[in-house]
Amino acid sequence: MSNASALHKGLRVLKALKGHTLTGLSNQQLVQATDLNASAITRIMSVLIDEGLAEKREDGRFAFSLGILQIAQRHALEMQRAQEKIDEINRRVIAGAQG
Repeated sequence: MSNASALHKGLRVLKALKGHTLTGLSNQQLVQATDLNASAITRIMSVLIDEGLAEKREDGRFAFSLGILQIAQRHALEMQRAQEKIDEINRRVIAGAQG
């Protein structure tokens, strides 16, 4: 399997986990959601867990880890800061247009 193919499969698994942060998905549910076989899911989840992007819960289901949620939060904060800058520019433009 090429690195690109493995990456694509891993991304399919990550996408399948979307919306299941609290409940997680079983290996079989990931098989159904991705059309990958169970051994591929096991290998991919092992890598995602090792990289801190997923976790295996006590009930055996897989979910996003705190690590990936922190990545999402950092992105949200960056977008918030960008929006604040845009809002400030708009305020200055409006103030200049009125003066």
